[in-house]
Amino acid sequence: MSAQFGKCNFDGKPVDSQELDRARSVLAPYGPDAEGIFCNSNVGIIYRAFYTTHESRLEKQPHVASSGVVTTWDGRLDNRSDLIHELAGELRDDSTDLSLVTAAYERWGTECFAKLAGDWALSVWNPGERSLILAKDPIGTRHLYYSIDKNQITWSTILDPLVLFAGHAFALCEEYIAGWLAFFPATYLTPYAGILSVPPSSFVLLRPGRHTIHKYWDFDPGNRIRHRTDAEYEEHFRDAFGKAVARRLRSDSPILAELSGGMDSSSIVCIADSIIARGAAATTRLDTLSYYNDSEPNWNERPYFTKVEELRGREGCHVDVGKPEPFLLDFDSGRFAATPAYGGPLTESARQFREFITLQGNRVVLSGIGGDEVTGGVPTPALELEDLLARGRFRFLAHQLKIWALQKRKPWFHLLLEAVRGFFPASIVGVPKRRQPAPWLRREFVERNRNALRGYESRLRLFGPLPSFQENLSALDAVRRQLTCSALPSTPTYERRYPFLDRDLLEFLYAIPRYQIVRPGQRRSLMRRALVGIVPDEIRDRKRKAFVSRTPMVAISKDWTSLVEMTQQMISSSLGVTDSKLLTETLQNARHGQEVPIIPLMRALGIEYWLRGVSNQRGFIELGSTVPIFVNCATPTGISAEKNQN
Repeated sequence: MSAQFGKCNFDGKPVDSQELDRARSVLAPYGPDAEGIFCNSNVGIIYRAFYTTHESRLEKQPHVASSGVVTTWDGRLDNRSDLIHELAGELRDDSTDLSLVTAAYERWGTECFAKLAGDWALSVWNPGERSLILAKDPIGTRHLYYSIDKNQITWSTILDPLVLFAGHAFALCEEYIAGWLAFFPATYLTPYAGILSVPPSSFVLLRPGRHTIHKYWDFDPGNRIRHRTDAEYEEHFRDAFGKAVARRLRSDSPILAELSGGMDSSSIVCIADSIIARGAAATTRLDTLSYYNDSEPNWNERPYFTKVEELRGREGCHVDVGKPEPFLLDFDSGRFAATPAYGGPLTESARQFREFITLQGNRVVLSGIGGDEVTGGVPTPALELEDLLARGRFRFLAHQLKIWALQKRKPWFHLLLEAVRGFFPASIVGVPKRRQPAPWLRREFVERNRNALRGYESRLRLFGPLPSFQENLSALDAVRRQLTCSALPSTPTYERRYPFLDRDLLEFLYAIPRYQIVRPGQRRSLMRRALVGIVPDEIRDRKRKAFVSRTPMVAISKDWTSLVEMTQQMISSSLGVTDSKLLTETLQNARHGQEVPIIPLMRALGIEYWLRGVSNQRGFIELGSTVPIFVNCATPTGISAEKNQN
């Protein structure tokens, strides 16, 4: 994952070379392989390369086209052959991704973004039009931030230089904090008022006095895929999933896959092995890394990931996460932590991970994130029943209600109510327990940020796209928000890839009938059927993994004295976010083994320690008398969002 930084002064003033030098030092760890600089009076762009493919080593960035357009690209292009065919004779098969993207932009302009399959972030400076375009792929796997200060635009794939070298302090964004406390903030937000993130599937057009956001592509709700038999659906899934994995095996170095005992990571490893074995992958080796905790009764992964290792005839790296680790995060170490995802002490498990990928030479890590959300990880009948309701298929609805009621051991009327409630606002049917704000949050804070605290959930529309399609996009949006908040690794640097978030795979899964994905008593029905003989039966037939809650409770008890001391003077309480008394009571309950909302609790503690670190960054973060100032960034000033119609 390469890094880029740029600054443009629309008023014509020269870019400060000292600021570019400071930005270079911040970007260097994220792009250790090579550096390119473009500087032309009022525009300066830095590119730091991190090579993961043979073609990327041939790129020279920033790239200046014959037209004068300057392109900086961080990404992996998955549909190279399709673009080469469409561009008809302009490029060769061994052309770099950058040259393909540049040629596509010069041919089609911003319409080319919808044609670029893969994980990417792109900046395009057009001196003739005095315009800057910042764009991201439809899933949003890359970071790309920007800030506007009068006639000055600054952008970067790394948040730090935008904060540290802005020349002024920033207020903190309250909605971002609220999102972190619950289900992650909106994809366009950062913790800082005045710094925004390019949303997925969108491009930002910046001109003097103008700032617009265009959505260039979205999933088609009218797309339908219907096969005659289950076997045809299974074959189609194997093909789509196989291509998704194969695309992410494009690397000229060994790849590391995170291998748990679950279906997602096991499927990726098993499919990848078959692709490598037949010589259809650029990489020649796939390593695995697995975490285990033999002391945790709810998380016994070792028997399952070893089944995959036995199948592939090779043992991976095993990391014991049952050993005592620091629970309290240290954001007061002098190192700037741009977001709550950064900072904290290096744990023993993290140290082992770093040592392993350094030793093995891994530059790419495969992750199973998204698998649960897109392949029916939660065995609920609600989506299927909602579709039948919306389409008026009442006879089949009655049949399915009977079958699901027997499987769930619930009255059919209760299942029907669960399906119907999705079409009504929360003010009528109430908020599900999993969406209710944590009890220790201040009422005024909750009132101001209900949307973020509920995960930006909206009620289903009865008319229009199928309810299951609406729910799929909502689940994907949650994954996008999670990816936007993820920390970028720099010591050592590596690139994460997500096979389950492949655009073509998602289009297939969103276009098939819901009953193919989940059936009564068969969560992940299609995936499990399709991977018979590929993934070990012990994993395919495994019940859903239990959430681990014992370890955090033990850590709370171990660090009890420090936690109590922390709750006496909480910055988040001073800001009107938390009620320290109620938070202390919840910690006390967790210490005694009582059931508490453990994830929101850990989020609240993480935010508090991050705020403590931020409060020491005077000169970078705007402060009141003793604490940071919060502002509402829900509607960025001067932004008009519209769908690109060109």
